Amino acid sequence: MLKAILILPFNVLVTIPAVILYFCQFDIISPELSFKFILMLFLLALGFFLVIWTMRLFAAVGKGTPAPWDPIDKLIVTGPYAYVRNPMLSGVFCILFAEALFFQSQALLIYALIFIAINAVYFPLSEEKGLFKRYGKDYAEYKRNVPRFLPRLTPYRKK
Repeated sequence: MLKAILILPFNVLVTIPAVILYFCQFDIISPELSFKFILMLFLLALGFFLVIWTMRLFAAVGKGTPAPWDPIDKLIVTGPYAYVRNPMLSGVFCILFAEALFFQSQALLIYALIFIAINAVYFPLSEEKGLFKRYGKDYAEYKRNVPRFLPRLTPYRKK
């Protein structure tokens, strides 16, 4: 699990933004209780909450990691997965937007939008096909009922 955390989310959330900030102009947000500051704290907390919760579900329920070299054994449809098909990525998106707000960086905002666009293309073309092969009609039903990145209002219950 540690290898998957270090390679995947750490690079997306720390290494790449650090490189971007090294080469681009930024200005750290004022810690005053402004709308931007509160929004940044909310997005950061929500993002970390989702990432940590989903990592724990991957290990406890799925018996695997988010990494392709150690996939889960069981389709997870509980917890945040009852509301959105990819809560880990939703959490990562929130953290990326929080970073862009914290550093008041257009470059980080552009990076976040590019990252979202890449995943919006990658998941339907690659990952979801693999999930369908692995879980068949259970995944097809889940996919029909649960949105990819933006949560539904009520939890999905397997029929």
